[in-house]
Amino acid sequence: MKNHKPADVLITGLGVTSAVGQGKADFISALLQGRDAFGVMRRSGRQRPALSMGGEAEPGTAFLGAEISSLAIPGVFPRRVLRTTSFSGKVALATLYEAWHEAGLDEIDPERIGLVIGGSNFQQRELLNSYETYRQRPAFLRPTYGMSFLDSDLCGLCAESFGIRGFAYTLGGASASGQLAVVQAAQAVQAGLVDACIAMGALMDLSYWECQGLRSLGAMGSDRYAQQPELACRPFDRHRDGFIYGEACGAVVIESTRAVQRTGITPYARLAGWAVRTDANRNPNPSVEGEVRVMEKALRQAQLSPNDIDYINPHGTGSVIGDEIELQAIRQSKMADAYINTTKSIIGHGLSAAGAVELVATALQMREGALHASRNLQEPLSDSYNWVRHQAVSHSIKHALNLSMGFGGINSAVCLQAY
Repeated sequence: MKNHKPADVLITGLGVTSAVGQGKADFISALLQGRDAFGVMRRSGRQRPALSMGGEAEPGTAFLGAEISSLAIPGVFPRRVLRTTSFSGKVALATLYEAWHEAGLDEIDPERIGLVIGGSNFQQRELLNSYETYRQRPAFLRPTYGMSFLDSDLCGLCAESFGIRGFAYTLGGASASGQLAVVQAAQAVQAGLVDACIAMGALMDLSYWECQGLRSLGAMGSDRYAQQPELACRPFDRHRDGFIYGEACGAVVIESTRAVQRTGITPYARLAGWAVRTDANRNPNPSVEGEVRVMEKALRQAQLSPNDIDYINPHGTGSVIGDEIELQAIRQSKMADAYINTTKSIIGHGLSAAGAVELVATALQMREGALHASRNLQEPLSDSYNWVRHQAVSHSIKHALNLSMGFGGINSAVCLQAY
């Protein structure tokens, strides 16, 4: 039996919603202008109210983040559906609608379309608000709660709304979830399981419990810039003190070269190689060895050398430990000469959505021929990297590397090649 080369897989559609812009045009414009939306978060359930304990008042929280100020939902979705749909679900519908129509997926047999949603525990704030609303009258809890507390409800919502009949499932990998969904989608298309597969990094809707837990863990900032939210998110800067949350959702449509010939559209990029590796570690501390290995493995699959990579979109959260480790891994992988910028410095850390949203950012920069600046990179951990610092720069990306890591020792890397 002959060995057949796996089919090339291409990105044919993108959708994105973030605090700095909804839709690809607003999103890339905000990135290139360095426009942020950081502040004290105001969404219901994000802040713990002040408490009175033993006659002493304990002040409420004031967690920083970047929230979506308004969401435009296409009028094609019935009100009866939206009425019982969580904020994460509404954002998913709006984001998928953009990617779906750009890729022309209505032309494809619904049985040959798949959906992989990266993330887990998407709707924590919605669940908290339900607990608070019905605590004293649980018998009045709306029946749809019996479905909506499950992550799979987001799959059902999207599959029903768009008529997807191939497969639909969620994939949890902490902050690497969005990029893991891209890898799974690419593998499904390459294996011929479907003709098109959508990878989505869903909006992880944190409540104040998750915010408090992440703060207590030392992962989430910021005490240092509590009075200056616009300065708080600063990946790879010496004065960082943790990540700053940002609401976001990204959708990536992946198809084979055969599908592109059918549609006649111009793909954004080719997915040239990818890799996933675990460190056998439950904890949040990253590993230089794990990150180096996953970069090397992705490059081998793409048949590229380190010198071929001319742009890196790093994980870069602003973590006190993680940023140091990532830079060491990039240097050991011999890619310190590649351009590096920090998408999270503008939009915040979308957690489960981050890998997919940042891959969208990479593909859009590739098409624009420009790299966005890095906000708040005033004193880089090292000057020996090719940073895009205060202003956007023109650059024609040939080969890009997207990095995404998650708690529990999850490392992932994806190589994009200009089409």
